[in-house]
Amino acid sequence: MQVNLLFFATLKDIVGSRQLQMEVPSGTTVGGLLSQLEATFPRLKDYRRVALTAVNEEYVDETGHLKDGDEVAIFPPVSGGEAQSGELVISRLREIYQVTREPIDAQKVARQLLCGEAGAICVFEGVVRNNSKGKRTLHLVYEAYETMALKKLEEIGVFVRQAWDIDGIAILHRLGHMDIGETSVAVIVTSAHRRPAFDACHYAIDTLKKVVPIWKKEVFEDGEVWIEGQ
Repeated sequence: MQVNLLFFATLKDIVGSRQLQMEVPSGTTVGGLLSQLEATFPRLKDYRRVALTAVNEEYVDETGHLKDGDEVAIFPPVSGGEAQSGELVISRLREIYQVTREPIDAQKVARQLLCGEAGAICVFEGVVRNNSKGKRTLHLVYEAYETMALKKLEEIGVFVRQAWDIDGIAILHRLGHMDIGETSVAVIVTSAHRRPAFDACHYAIDTLKKVVPIWKKEVFEDGEVWIEGQ
């Protein structure tokens, strides 16, 4: 049977391609697939302990069995690159989830979410800083498994709306090249009172950094490096 493979961040660099097709025996597990890949790309063994896998945009472990035509994404822990498409967005009443290459205007989005019942707006913006671990950062490049990233942003938002008494939520992440001071990610929450807005916003950004398949490359004067999560 044939499976379609997607690689991201450092693993993409090791394989030398973003996408491959591979023939595997019927009944192959994710772990078996990884072992086959390591025979062709030995450097992947260094990432076996920490690499994440997703089948058809859902996280799986090595015991999962593959079917013909499955899309298997293999990537290092998310850090939250380059993107190929322009913009993915889910928008409905008082909810916005977006993966975009365009600048993020968090205040404009906040005004979109604001309703008469809201007494609080909590806005978090993650911005590009000019240094990392004592080195001068020139710019960042963000990459994502875009369709899965949008799906995970929505899942976070749906959970937040169920867990806290809030009116609206927006979660946006930008991809591609970003200069110092530009916004890479924004979470906006509106609610009747401040505490739910604070707590929901805090949870959303922390969870995003753990589960949404987005990575960043830091570019310095003397080189560049992918930043991987734990």
